[in-house]
Amino acid sequence: MSLNVKLGVSTWLWTSPFTTETIDLFPKIKSMGYDAVEIPVEYPEKINAKTVKAALQQNGLEAIVCGAFGPSRDLTHEDPAVHENCFHYILQCLDLCNEWDASFLAGPMYSAVGKARMVPPEQRKAEWDRAVVNLHKVCKLAQERELEIALEPLNRFESDLVNTAEDVMRLIKDINHPAAKVLLDGFHMAIEERSIEEAITSVGDKLIHVQVSENYRGTPGTGQTPWQSFRKGLANVHYKGVVSIESFTPEIKELAGAVCIWKNLAPSQDGFAQEGIIFLKKLLNEYKYEQ
Repeated sequence: MSLNVKLGVSTWLWTSPFTTETIDLFPKIKSMGYDAVEIPVEYPEKINAKTVKAALQQNGLEAIVCGAFGPSRDLTHEDPAVHENCFHYILQCLDLCNEWDASFLAGPMYSAVGKARMVPPEQRKAEWDRAVVNLHKVCKLAQERELEIALEPLNRFESDLVNTAEDVMRLIKDINHPAAKVLLDGFHMAIEERSIEEAITSVGDKLIHVQVSENYRGTPGTGQTPWQSFRKGLANVHYKGVVSIESFTPEIKELAGAVCIWKNLAPSQDGFAQEGIIFLKKLLNEYKYEQ
């Protein structure tokens, strides 16, 4: 039984940051059979939205917009000025979503990526409460633009706030706004979840985006990820969105350092994308149950 999901790939597989010139990747991505391209917005000022929109339309690609959240974009920070900087950035990303007909902004926007510390329970609660209050404001901004947000749990080495499906669902409950939804990433789930199927199932219809790579960040199908469990979880929630490959190249030193990619994870980045989509098509859209 086919899931009939769409397949996408992040431009981070080849380069960083995304700029207007990165649209040169779009014809290749389309020729490989992808339906969508994941656009990580690191520096909005380096992107001509209308030029990118024209390239998306020309190549028949759907845009998935993902935020990048470093120390200056931290909604749990003690300094309200940092929150305001993050709100300004998020507004720029939401405008790009509207320009490119994307229905949501995705990412771990509750805190800064890499903020992984052992802190007292009182500090943890204070930061959680700041995330809740500020993300409720973000949800209002998104709703005003007829958009949603997809909150992504990260593994314990990249965040100390939201690591699992259970964590993100508790966060959404506390935010208490209909625009708050979920992105699940198979890489982080392979580290943090007891059962990938149960984790996906627990999120239910809040799941609006999915990212994948292998447990070692490599090409899907070449590692230890329990892909049948992953597939069953998506089937359980009747997922109909995009499943997007997200990994990185060690050639871009700043990005590679941030995500701890010290070596090539495939013979070539093009091969990574080509082999990955072949595997995912068979797993998700050409699958036949064994009796």
